[in-house]
Amino acid sequence: MFITITRNLLLPVLLFIATLCVAENSTRSGDYTIHHNAIPTAMLTPEVAASYDVVRSKYRGLLNVSVIREIPGTTGQPVTANVSAYALNLIGKRHQIDLREIREGEAIYYIGDFPIVDGETLNFTLEVTPEGESRPTRATLSQDFYID
Repeated sequence: MFITITRNLLLPVLLFIATLCVAENSTRSGDYTIHHNAIPTAMLTPEVAASYDVVRSKYRGLLNVSVIREIPGTTGQPVTANVSAYALNLIGKRHQIDLREIREGEAIYYIGDFPIVDGETLNFTLEVTPEGESRPTRATLSQDFYID
């Protein structure tokens, strides 16, 4: 019983800590902040993966991007954007990432999956043009992936 309770409490805490480690990835450009992170899809619960039509696998990653218009005195306003992304591994192999828009209430974000291998470092390049803007912002992110 104690082991079950400990395991049920430990997993959410570990996932929370892992999320904090990748949650600080952002790029500021003018009035906008682009938040971006990448995780293995195996970290998603089966319910979350199913609700977003994402395949859970230790060999797949998920890129998540959101664009927030900064408004003084608030947490900002999510905005739609034209977002494209690709990843390069250290030997130069390119993975184009097809992103799709997700809307949940006020939240707007873009997700796309891609292949990963153990010990791989991927360098992501994003081109983001918020709706109503004419010039894109380039954002970058580097993420190491390890398979258990």
